[in-house]
Amino acid sequence: MNDIRQSLSQFMSLADEEFDLIKSKLEVEEIKTNTIIIKINQKVSKLYFVKSGLLRTYFLSDGKEINTYFACNGQFITSFSSYITQTPSIQYLEALESSTLYSITFEQLNNLYESYPKFEKFGKILAEQNYLCVLERMIYLQSKSAKEKYLYFIEKYEKKIVQRVPQLHIASYLGITPETLSRVRKEISIS
Repeated sequence: MNDIRQSLSQFMSLADEEFDLIKSKLEVEEIKTNTIIIKINQKVSKLYFVKSGLLRTYFLSDGKEINTYFACNGQFITSFSSYITQTPSIQYLEALESSTLYSITFEQLNNLYESYPKFEKFGKILAEQNYLCVLERMIYLQSKSAKEKYLYFIEKYEKKIVQRVPQLHIASYLGITPETLSRVRKEISIS
């Protein structure tokens, strides 16, 4: 569990007994490739930390999958709007590869917030990071060319995500067609 401790240390310093408390609340989940972890209209009760694997969130629009987020080792993921508001999810969460996740329930995390103000700082920073991620993505999708979007994606995202997420999903995430992404990738490799 050193991986989650290291990740949490980016948000706050933890004494051994504080980390032991968090550890006691975590559940380890082994997820197989292509498993849907969260479905549309499901009330989300867990926040996930990716120990290993690759996941995505997406929604359907006219039967087409629109990817909204990717996460791999050392990152947090859930359907954040549903988790925070405790309302039905508007997106799916799927494992793109076999994954090992640590999960904590909404109730357990909120109990930690109430008992230990230090943990509330973690929640605040995580929410701020998610807001900035969504804002940045919205600005790029609305104002940049396909090439600029892809260059930003390969610069911003973990190498594992760039290399292992299927191009169809990356194109959807960037708001471009797979054909356009293929053309952009070819153009970049030539230059």
